Amino acid sequence: APRWFTEADVTSTLDLPTAIDALERVLAAEHSGGAENMTKTHLMVGDNDVLNALGGALHTQGLCGTKTWVNVRGRSQTLLVLFSLTDGAVRAVLEATALGQIRTAAMTGLGTRWLASTDAAEMAIVGTGKQALPQIAACCRVRPVRRVRVFARDRDKLRAFVEGAAAALPGVDVVAAESLREAVADVPIVTLCTNATAPFLAAELLAPGTHVNAIGAIVPRRVEFHLDLFARCDLVAVDSLAAVRELSREFIDHFGAGRASWDSVTPLSRLIAEGRSRPPGADLTLFKAMGMGIADLAVAAAVLEHASGQGLPERVRCPLEL
Repeated sequence: APRWFTEADVTSTLDLPTAIDALERVLAAEHSGGAENMTKTHLMVGDNDVLNALGGALHTQGLCGTKTWVNVRGRSQTLLVLFSLTDGAVRAVLEATALGQIRTAAMTGLGTRWLASTDAAEMAIVGTGKQALPQIAACCRVRPVRRVRVFARDRDKLRAFVEGAAAALPGVDVVAAESLREAVADVPIVTLCTNATAPFLAAELLAPGTHVNAIGAIVPRRVEFHLDLFARCDLVAVDSLAAVRELSREFIDHFGAGRASWDSVTPLSRLIAEGRSRPPGADLTLFKAMGMGIADLAVAAAVLEHASGQGLPERVRCPLEL
């Protein structure tokens, strides 16, 4: 029978290391045809409010599914449905807001695992929204990060976030930066996690050897970094090439205008399959994560597998059965 997983069910059966490893396996499968994405789509339902949908198929696990959510004034709720590829039956319905946060953070963790300097002990994050703390935690899982600089324009939110993050991350020194320049100066990992609609990060702010995770601007109206970053990048990787072609304003403006070849943009799945990580002596590396269906499905499948193994009781019958 189909299972309904509440947010509490998801968070009780899933942690970041499990999610990161699940993503790595599925991305390796994607490169060999064992997983496929359904093109992400969206509809702007306000000036900066978005209705989103994505999905995919995990052939190696016999599952497919879709996820949909709406972000209205920074608030959202999400549902994900898993179907069997054997008979089309509904396997599970998951309340997926927390799952999406964990997946987004895990994807950044995976990009950082493959692209950042292995000895990176410090990072900066720009933005203090609901994704910020999981983003820091994911980087700390894959690199020996011991100090985090945080910057946001709202100083009250910044102070509150730093206080909360310091309590949530024992052993990590979390500090507020007075400016963007101060936050990103000479740090080996910079993560952008904002709803900005104008670019703010310029290449001249970054030291050689920096890895940048850009995960905030996932629709064309949003943008986080200036195009001069591309000129300094020795490796540009993305979670989904199709998604950045359609939805990333930074990539569309740079590569779509004919100034550079899309061939220089590498799917993370290819790097994983080929065992190819950060180039020696690289100036900058960039990982752009847009969100893709198989990533959410990989994490949802991990929840379903773990719950079955642990005998997690069914909380609510799937409404389709009522």
